[in-house]
Amino acid sequence: MLIPLLVFIPLGLRAPILAVGKWAMGIGLKVLRIRVEVSGREAIDKDARYVFMANHLSFLDGPLLYRLIPQPVRVIIKKSIFRIPIIGQGMRFIGFVPVDRKGIRGGKRSLETAARLMRERGYSYLIFPEGTRTRDGRIQAFKRGGFFLALESRAPIAPISITGTFALMPKGSPFARSGTVRVRFHPPIPTLACDAENMGELMAEVKAMIESGLTPPQKRSS
Repeated sequence: MLIPLLVFIPLGLRAPILAVGKWAMGIGLKVLRIRVEVSGREAIDKDARYVFMANHLSFLDGPLLYRLIPQPVRVIIKKSIFRIPIIGQGMRFIGFVPVDRKGIRGGKRSLETAARLMRERGYSYLIFPEGTRTRDGRIQAFKRGGFFLALESRAPIAPISITGTFALMPKGSPFARSGTVRVRFHPPIPTLACDAENMGELMAEVKAMIESGLTPPQKRSS
C-alpha cells in the first residue's frame, strides 16, 4: 500500500487508494483460503451514503466488509494507528477518522468529523455498534455512537449480518483459519424521521434486523 499512497496523495486522488485497498483485501482472503457467501448486496445503492452497521465477531470483519461493501467506505479507527508513518497520513487523506477511545469528548469529536464528511463529501462509514469484538460468539449490546452519526448525517443505516468469522479467528487468536463466512446485507433503514428521543427504537430495529441473519448460537437470550 505504500507505493499507491506515495503516488496518489500528492496528486490528490482518493478513489485509486480505496480501490487498491479493496483489491488487497481480496488477495488477503484468497491467501487465507476464506470462502465468502454474500447475499442482499443488491439492496445497496452504490451512489448513496450510508452508515453500515454489522455485528462484530473477529478481527477479520473489518477487512472483509471493506472488501464486500459495494462502494468506497471509510471507518472510525483508534488514533494510535494514525501515528504509523505514511499509512496514517494516507488514512486521514481518504477520510478515515481517528478516535480517542479513552474519553467521551474525543469520541464525540470524531463522530462530528465523520458526519461532516458524510454531508460534505458523500462518504459512507462502517460502524460496529457493539464497540468491540465478542468474546463468546454471541451478539452484544449496542452502543449509541454509530446511531448519533446516522442521525447527525441524516443517512440511512445499512445493517449487515456476519456469521463464520468467530470460528476462523476469535478474539485473542493471532492466526486465521481457512473456512466459509456468510455475509448478509439487509435493506437500509431510513433515519430522517428519527431523533434522540426515539433512538432506542431505532437501535432495537437495527439489532433485530442484524440478528435475523445470524444463527441461533450467535443470538443473546433476552
